Amino acid sequence: MALIITDECINCDVCEPECPNEAISAGEEIYEIDPSKCTECVGHYDEPQCQLVCPVDCIPQDENRMETQEELEAKYEKLTGKKIA
Repeated sequence: MALIITDECINCDVCEPECPNEAISAGEEIYEIDPSKCTECVGHYDEPQCQLVCPVDCIPQDENRMETQEELEAKYEKLTGKKIA
């Protein structure tokens, strides 16, 4: 599933540059994650980098966008043109 940034976001700017898929951008009030680009870092890292750096722990999984590991891998391959080894 994609991740989501909750309204607890303090706009600290640390998550955006950590996203290898450029799925995070500044929204009107808080940062937002584009679910069509979020792979939870599958294919890049072992765990979501935005969650690791977030100082207020406001990036949970989006329960409304359930995705399997296979779907996340397919999204990674579509976005990057690379196969997961």
